[in-house]
Amino acid sequence: MDSHKQISLTSVLLVFCLLSCFVRGEKDGITWPQWRGPTRNGKVSEGKPWPDSLNDQHLKQIWRIELSNGYSSPIVTDNHVIVLETRDKKYEIARALDPKTGKEIWKQKWDGSMEVIPMGARTGSWIKSTPTYDGSRLYISGMRDLLVCLDEKSGSEIWRVDFMHRYGTPIPELGFICSPLVVDNSIYVQTADSVVCLDKVTGESKWRSMIEEEKGHGSYSSLGIDSVQGSLQILVAMISDIAGLNPGTGEILWSQRLDSIERGCILTPIVYRDQIFTSTRQSRSGMYRLSRAGTNFNVSKIWKNKATVYMSAPILMNDYAYLHLKTSRLACLNLKTGEEEWTSSKRFGFYCSMISKEDRILALSNEGELLLFRATPTRFEAIDSRKICDAEVWGHLAIAGGRLFIRELNAITAYQWE
Repeated sequence: MDSHKQISLTSVLLVFCLLSCFVRGEKDGITWPQWRGPTRNGKVSEGKPWPDSLNDQHLKQIWRIELSNGYSSPIVTDNHVIVLETRDKKYEIARALDPKTGKEIWKQKWDGSMEVIPMGARTGSWIKSTPTYDGSRLYISGMRDLLVCLDEKSGSEIWRVDFMHRYGTPIPELGFICSPLVVDNSIYVQTADSVVCLDKVTGESKWRSMIEEEKGHGSYSSLGIDSVQGSLQILVAMISDIAGLNPGTGEILWSQRLDSIERGCILTPIVYRDQIFTSTRQSRSGMYRLSRAGTNFNVSKIWKNKATVYMSAPILMNDYAYLHLKTSRLACLNLKTGEEEWTSSKRFGFYCSMISKEDRILALSNEGELLLFRATPTRFEAIDSRKICDAEVWGHLAIAGGRLFIRELNAITAYQWE
């Protein structure tokens, strides 16, 4: 079999596996198995329509559990809410809670704390990556470049990988940020100054790609997966480049150096009509066209816009991107032209996590403000807002089974939203 056919076959098989991995959680509407939800894009397709109000009548607190420090997003499995924390500047802890009551079902811990460099001090030195659930196992990124696999029902450890030991790399300056991507029998993570694919059953490495020359910087992003020009690709944002990798081999299919005043791309590249949308943290947003001749890809710039997305993952809907900008304002960007359709006059924190259903977007700022607004390119249309907590909130929203889960710095709270 020639290499072109092999890549095509791999893409077809992985597309099938990707769909079967994601559709289950999206179909039943009761799980939120990974960072940004079932399809890793912040979109909710199942369940009842969202209410027009965020008041106590429609958004009612059902339980609250105090925890140690953590900014990881919670996830919802078939049986549990999984939440992470760092305790006593020494341990990282995973807890499984009952979604209805918050009662603890099991707890697992390991050594794993570190001190991030001053640049990252604002968001602390505690665990940040969101765990991933594949239907029976949990995959958790510990700050010290540690990947831990747990049995979801019991919390017992199945295996762990110390990437610093495996590859002889230094501790990443901001910790292990990447939320694991699980597709079929593989786990993909940005770790050890590179992108690594592992066997999810054994933890053994399958391949390692995009190895950085400068050691210890780590990465600031999580991986994506999508099909571009008929080729399924792992989408990567490294310190200075975005790229697409062959999922089966790690081969770099294309890459683009980003023009940024300061290096460090945080936003996961997003596919839009065989094009790639991204933003650098200090420079501009941009759209790149990917053209293909056989197995070769070519990247060309389509447009640039001064609007800068710092670290808040946007919501793409139809031909528009709904963004939380570095200026703390919300904005709507026309993906065809690169023009801003509107920008909110009000500021909404330094960071916002966003999820969407139909034509509505729910956003939670790091300052604890919850905002419901309409996804329309005509104007910024706020529906309702509510101060939901006083503590800092950097974990992503999670919603499943009609319940909304919010991870504050020192607690997790569950709300019934109906």
